[in-house]
Amino acid sequence: MDHRPLGRTSVSVSQLCLGAMMLGSFGNPDHDDATKIIHRALDAGINFVDTADVYSGGESEQIVGKALAGGRRENVVLATKVGLPLGEDLNHRGTSRRWITEAVEGSLRRLGTDWIDLYQVHRLDSAVDVDETLGALSDLVRAGKIRAFGASTVPASGIVEAQWTAERRGRERFRTEQPPYSMLTRAIEYDVLPTCLRYGMGVLTYSPLAGGWLSGRYRKGRAVSGPGSVVRAQRFAGVYDGTDPANAAKLDAADALGALADEAGLTLVQMAIAFVTRHPAVTSAIVGPRTMDHLESYLTADGVELAPDLLDRIDEIVPPGDTINIADNQWATSTTTLQPASRRR
Repeated sequence: MDHRPLGRTSVSVSQLCLGAMMLGSFGNPDHDDATKIIHRALDAGINFVDTADVYSGGESEQIVGKALAGGRRENVVLATKVGLPLGEDLNHRGTSRRWITEAVEGSLRRLGTDWIDLYQVHRLDSAVDVDETLGALSDLVRAGKIRAFGASTVPASGIVEAQWTAERRGRERFRTEQPPYSMLTRAIEYDVLPTCLRYGMGVLTYSPLAGGWLSGRYRKGRAVSGPGSVVRAQRFAGVYDGTDPANAAKLDAADALGALADEAGLTLVQMAIAFVTRHPAVTSAIVGPRTMDHLESYLTADGVELAPDLLDRIDEIVPPGDTINIADNQWATSTTTLQPASRRR
């Protein structure tokens, strides 16, 4: 499997990153099966694993920790996240120094490790000065508890502000960004990806299959069934409502992309993942299997190259910088000015 530099960290990671969000009660509650999935990914050449403290309430981190025990930890670049609410306590969330320094200890314990290679802010907290966040994370680097840190779903302006703050205040800086990116969700091509290139940041993108819309299951004439995970289906039921105009547009695009993949002799999964990993700003695409079959289908994308004329035809279906349903950009979760209360009241 192709390995690439993770920004300017001098660390090399596989072009596919194993996402562990679906391992645990949120997706696959069978710990033994989840461990087999992780081991299969490692055996296939994946050396990059991404999880978060909130995934299945910490259970995902526990599964990853058990799977990496027994000598596998040293050969894995291990990433996790902090920031989204972990329980009902109002102080167990966000990016304050208080919570970051407490949360990292919980992640280290659940992962069964002495250090985290990449500690990511799940979302920047608008209630906290970014200098406080960078200061707390910098202290963790100096303490040896984390090797580097990054963020997720930060707009380009936030990336620039954080980089400038780090330079002016003498802090360590965000080394990576983790945004959503797929053939249906391309807004980051406009400014986030160029900004990451400018600052030498690694980019690990999530949702290359657009939440399943590019799995090959969503074609015209078939029912839009939603995700296979019961918990995920309950939480995101409206996202897969086939009567919604935005979803109808996504179905049109997914169907056209599926037909294009058929013509190219590829599965839609292969084309979708190869599309993401081919972008020069992208370091690694996160694939989040719930089952072994899911993982095997993702692994078939390894080594797939997309010809320029095929990329041009993809651009005709969804132009560069466009997102079919703007909600898929996840901006509303990281940019408070997009919330109604900030705009109208």
